[in-house]
Amino acid sequence: MISFFSRLKFETKLNLGIITIVLGMAAVLLPTVAKMTSSALVAENKLRGSALAESLAARAVNPLLSQDYLVLRNMVGEVGDVVYAFIQNADGRIVTHSFTKGYPVELVEANRVGSSDRVHVQLVDTGEIFIYDFAAPVMVAGERIGTVRVGLSKSRLSATTKQFVSALATIFGGVLLAAMALGSIFARTVTRRLAKLRSHAEELVTGSLDNLSVLPGEQFCWEVMNCREKSCPAHQDRLRRCWLVPNTKCAGHACKMGPKPSSCRDCPVFQQNVGDEIQDLEESLDFMAFTLRDHIRGLRAAEQTLTNQQRLLSTVLDMNPDFISLVDTRMIYQTSNRAFAQSVGKTVAEIRGLNDFHLFPEEEAERRNLEGREVLITGERVDRQERVDGPTGRKWFHVVQIPVHDESGRTVSLLRMDRDVTDIKGYEQQLIQAQKMESIGKLAGGVAHEINTPLGIILGYSQLLKEDAPSGSQLCEDLAIIEKQTKVCRKIVADLLGFSRQGQTDKREMCFNNSVMESVTLVRHSFDMDRVQIVTRLDDSFPIIYGDPEKLKQVWINLLNNAKDAMPESGGAIVVVTKLKTPLGIVTLNVADSGSGIDEVALKKIFDPFYTTKPVDKGTGLGLSVSFGIVKDHMGDIRVDSPLPHDFELPPLPGGAVKGPGTIFTVDIPLDHGSE
Repeated sequence: MISFFSRLKFETKLNLGIITIVLGMAAVLLPTVAKMTSSALVAENKLRGSALAESLAARAVNPLLSQDYLVLRNMVGEVGDVVYAFIQNADGRIVTHSFTKGYPVELVEANRVGSSDRVHVQLVDTGEIFIYDFAAPVMVAGERIGTVRVGLSKSRLSATTKQFVSALATIFGGVLLAAMALGSIFARTVTRRLAKLRSHAEELVTGSLDNLSVLPGEQFCWEVMNCREKSCPAHQDRLRRCWLVPNTKCAGHACKMGPKPSSCRDCPVFQQNVGDEIQDLEESLDFMAFTLRDHIRGLRAAEQTLTNQQRLLSTVLDMNPDFISLVDTRMIYQTSNRAFAQSVGKTVAEIRGLNDFHLFPEEEAERRNLEGREVLITGERVDRQERVDGPTGRKWFHVVQIPVHDESGRTVSLLRMDRDVTDIKGYEQQLIQAQKMESIGKLAGGVAHEINTPLGIILGYSQLLKEDAPSGSQLCEDLAIIEKQTKVCRKIVADLLGFSRQGQTDKREMCFNNSVMESVTLVRHSFDMDRVQIVTRLDDSFPIIYGDPEKLKQVWINLLNNAKDAMPESGGAIVVVTKLKTPLGIVTLNVADSGSGIDEVALKKIFDPFYTTKPVDKGTGLGLSVSFGIVKDHMGDIRVDSPLPHDFELPPLPGGAVKGPGTIFTVDIPLDHGSE
């Protein structure tokens, strides 16, 4: 229906519109007027009937008292254009009436009025017509002596209303015909001029605005006003003012155009182009064409600038390693950078239009969705860290979510940025570990100093008593046990002092490789007896460092002993590697073994004091703690990895040896000792 109406001509649409308006007004007004007229006539008829009944009751007092029925009959006959009128006495008997064919008995009970009422109105249906029955009591000194009844026809009122509505409908019909005729004439005039305007607009649309050089009005200005400069402000101002705003002052006559007119009425351009609104519209189209051309040129320049800025922004976002995404208020992704797209296994174009449930597991998507909606509702920034356990391991992200507002301050989207801070978390853990080790070292140093003196006294007295005790006696054996265990305690105290860095330090320039080789030579023989092979791969540069040779040898021996203890009984191999890293200003030692390796839980506690995976009689748990303290005292760093990296090559193992996951300890010692 809508498509059919849209294809009709303007003249037909205008006529249909006029017909619809007139018919609509008739459909609304005729029932309303009929109802208002009927209500007014009914109200007027009720007032008239009430007045007739009251007047007849007042006049019937004396005739009823004197029982003068002739007067009463004359009174009933003089009432006028009523359907009937009759009078009852106090007993309800009819004393006179206006019926010509006899009185209908049913009418007596059709309407009753109380003595205290002035008039009572009742609508009566006779089977042929409807009658308004008016009953008024005849009262004398507060005593009722009779009743007056008057009947007015309602059907006559309906006939009068119908006549009025018919006349009004006839008037509407005449107005409709006149409106159709005038509308047709007006429509033809308008459509003819609109056709010319459409033809002119089509010429503008089908032509190229870039090739548009001269408009009709502008050509007139050039020829009549002798203005050839298209960029002349006066020329442009004349086109704008004299064509678009004819009632303003014409200020466009400063460019070889003679004297300035006092108003646009005197301007030749205005005089040649004066007309009605449609003509003004046609002339405005000419001016719009030039304005549109200028706007298009400006838009093209702005588009080029915007494209360059968008390309720059896309490059910056794609080069950013953070995961950046933008969602709207429905949590639908609008855009993202390349890092985010790659993290979910899609391209930037594929992400647009998706939501969290398309990109993440259900639990994570539900959490991201709820958190994002909370930010959109509250409008508050979220800045937190979260842990993500994925197939590549555990990672930490710094998450920032910021609501984006429009010009009115309304939240329209949500920007989220996830920054990988796993390395920073690692550094934090290392710092916490270093602080913990420092605190434990201070405590251990204090305890060691307090214990060292009584241990020396116990050891001295036990040795003196042992010399006086008979050889082979039970007392001598007991004193030997005390001496042995006291020496074990002194060894633990010495390790505690070394761990706490409370001992004497003798730092000097030393050859790093020589220190390592001295330690290897010291343990090689005993290791060979246990079928453990030591292979050295030392840097040929012979790096020189500034350190304490004895304490560093203690570190190397501790690392070698730990590597040997990790071997099975069948033996294995230990690889010692040194490498000079001049750009970093450090020298690195790697001690790798083919042993059983270290689990993830033990790796986190490996440098804690008194933590050991060895049996009770095999170690005290202070070796790596002491080594940690010595390396830190040399401004270095020590770390451990297990299992061995895939690219680390072990030598062939001795016959029967079983290769395990392996462990590698890495020690970095700085070359620069200027601060020392």
